[in-house]
Amino acid sequence: MSDCVLAIDQGTSNTKALILDNEGAVRGRASVPVAIRYPQPGWVEQDGQDLWTSAAQAIDAALRASGESDVTAVAVSNQRESALVWERETGALVGPCVVWQCQRGAALCEDIASRGLAEEIHGRTGLQIDPMFSASKIRWLLDHIPNGQSRAERGELCAGTVDSWLLWNLTGGRVHACDLTNASRTLLLNLDTLCWDDDLLGLFGIPAAMLPKAGPSAHVYGETVACGRLPDGVPVAALIGDSHAALYGHAGFRPGAIKATYGTGSSLMTPVGSPLRSDAGISTTIAWARDRATYALEGNIYATGAAVQWFADLLGLADGGPEVEALARQVEGADGVYFVPAFVGLGAPHWSSAARGLISGITRGTTPGHLARATIESIAYQIRDVFDAMQASVGGSLNHLLADGGASRNDLLMQFQADILGCPVLRSGSGDMSALGAAYLAGLAVGLWRSEKEIEQLPRQHDHFRPRMSLAERDRLYSGWQQALWRALLDIES
Repeated sequence: MSDCVLAIDQGTSNTKALILDNEGAVRGRASVPVAIRYPQPGWVEQDGQDLWTSAAQAIDAALRASGESDVTAVAVSNQRESALVWERETGALVGPCVVWQCQRGAALCEDIASRGLAEEIHGRTGLQIDPMFSASKIRWLLDHIPNGQSRAERGELCAGTVDSWLLWNLTGGRVHACDLTNASRTLLLNLDTLCWDDDLLGLFGIPAAMLPKAGPSAHVYGETVACGRLPDGVPVAALIGDSHAALYGHAGFRPGAIKATYGTGSSLMTPVGSPLRSDAGISTTIAWARDRATYALEGNIYATGAAVQWFADLLGLADGGPEVEALARQVEGADGVYFVPAFVGLGAPHWSSAARGLISGITRGTTPGHLARATIESIAYQIRDVFDAMQASVGGSLNHLLADGGASRNDLLMQFQADILGCPVLRSGSGDMSALGAAYLAGLAVGLWRSEKEIEQLPRQHDHFRPRMSLAERDRLYSGWQQALWRALLDIES
């Protein structure tokens, strides 16, 4: 039997596949890009069939690169909150994949909040009423499918997050399930009972018959059907949302650990000992589930890497992030320029779906370098907003930040992040943290590893960035960011 796990990491901009052996070494990897559509302001969607096709292509390429013909288990990590609906009998999609960033459910969320239900929903789910979460997306899809409601009530339609869609395809339509981390991001799961909440289903008008069965993150959900180089009969042994998987990949198993994943958007997450509810604009979620659920606090930021890509596209830079970083290095600082990248609103801890982007502090002397610097710095400021809110919520000290994700490859960003936080940033040497975390969970489920202690002992490398900025300078810069945020929010409120 092989001693390798195949991990699929289906993200917003690409799908990765990773072959990991029992010593923590990567034997093969592949990445396939996926397209994103913006049909109107605030709307973001993808073709769900493209997501599965990209996964199948990445699996094949990773297996070919590794030389493996057999794997012990398959693991899935995925972009969260994105929602799809498909026909149970045929597996045919009946609408787009409505992506986590999409704001098309904003009116429904505003209506529910106006009825004074926000506090009760937060108490049940740990989440704010916001269109990022899946419930309003599923409701929108049902409203735009002919006879969608009646078909869903009859069990003819399946709704799911991306993990459930990939599982459905991996098992040839035999299994409709998701894991508790993804379920906890829907606004439909009760955090205390770990079951779909009947009252919330009724509030959104979503029939229970169309939802997947929610289970542990490390669990054998079913077996694969042959797909290219992937043979029949391989257990699909882990499902987990990508941010949760990244924390697990860092071995951040205990309270006090905090990580930030720098992707299209960013997620900060820290494990907590109980399902603590935060009043600071921070969500409570399930970090992962094995024999029991581990809880976490999380803050989601809509646009971080997406801000850099937007700026690169605006200037016609072919190489995106690296060219923006090179441009930013031409200046010593942003010279008072601040960029609030609220393309589809602001996430944690502000939660304003109506906010839009704002650039302030421009003078006649402002150069493209200053704007590039402000774009990169906007990521670090947003991370600090959430970091500070989390520190206040846990009532303890978060002494360093674990960092991963594509935008974390930017050294200028990582140093500025350490400076503006006033604490060290430890950047993972791996660009595959979500895939690694999912692989670890699958390996535990099938006995490749026996305990989290074994996983902690697997080799990891970090680049260390220590703060060098004075307290006075840190406070001055962050105060300017807060004024820019205030202006953005004031524009919306007025």
